[in-house]
Amino acid sequence: MSETIEGNLARDTEAAELLVGAVDLHCHSGPAAMPRILDHHEAMLDCAAAGFRALLYKDHFYLGTPHAMVLEKLFPELRVKLFSGIALNNASGGINPHAVNHAAMIGAKIVWMPTLSAANHIEQASGQGKTFPKTAKKMLDPIPLRATDANGDLLDSTKQVLDIIAEADIILAGGHLDAAEMIKVFEEAKRRGVNRLLVNHPTYLIGCTDNDIRELVSIGAHIEHSICMWVEGKAKKFSPEELVHLIEVAGVDRTILSSDLGLTGSPRPVQGFRQVVRLLLDQQVPKEDIRKLVSLNAARLVGLDEAA
Repeated sequence: MSETIEGNLARDTEAAELLVGAVDLHCHSGPAAMPRILDHHEAMLDCAAAGFRALLYKDHFYLGTPHAMVLEKLFPELRVKLFSGIALNNASGGINPHAVNHAAMIGAKIVWMPTLSAANHIEQASGQGKTFPKTAKKMLDPIPLRATDANGDLLDSTKQVLDIIAEADIILAGGHLDAAEMIKVFEEAKRRGVNRLLVNHPTYLIGCTDNDIRELVSIGAHIEHSICMWVEGKAKKFSPEELVHLIEVAGVDRTILSSDLGLTGSPRPVQGFRQVVRLLLDQQVPKEDIRKLVSLNAARLVGLDEAA
């Protein structure tokens, strides 16, 4: 028994060391229309205690950048960089260049294509989308959004949004567009000068095959896997072996692990990071690879290592 305890303590220590300098690009803390188990301040405190370098808040309904800026100013001693951005759902006017322009002007680091307002998300309400978190109170029914028109061509508003993102040199995330639509958007984004591309949870709602992931990587995208889908909790969906396989498909240098946590019935974001690092260690993933997955790749994508 003592050997087991010592082994667990050693593994916990390894995980804690690997999380110093970690970056979470997908934290669902509150306040939010959906029930959350912690707020933005508490998420920041957790990250500071674990030695995280940065945290990026995501909300499906509002631009979180002002919250991030004010909290970072209020608590400089915590030494955690805080970021946020805007999701182009109905609450933001859909694929709305004016909203993106405003977000970029005040320092947003990321723009998500439609998530819960995406036509693909709505169409999956009885499929994978059945498990998606619900708002605490009934809200207006979503108006389905696509980045393309009836002929499959990109909307003018989509192209304008891409141009604004390129000019600001911030991250374009695929949101909950399906794989085919996302590939089309990312190809055009690359042509228009967008250099930071991020695919959110490709195996949940998005419908990416291994070949889709490879194609998105070839365009220049990073592939983000949501830790919540691998650790204990109601969002768990996949096995450790599947995570290792997906990392191999995209390559360690193009894979990012983000928490996607804050939802009820699952661990807090930093707890989720600890669990997934232990999982990867148990799967014999090299420590230098784990550090890329939880820290270095995300830091590079969000521009932390670039000169001011």
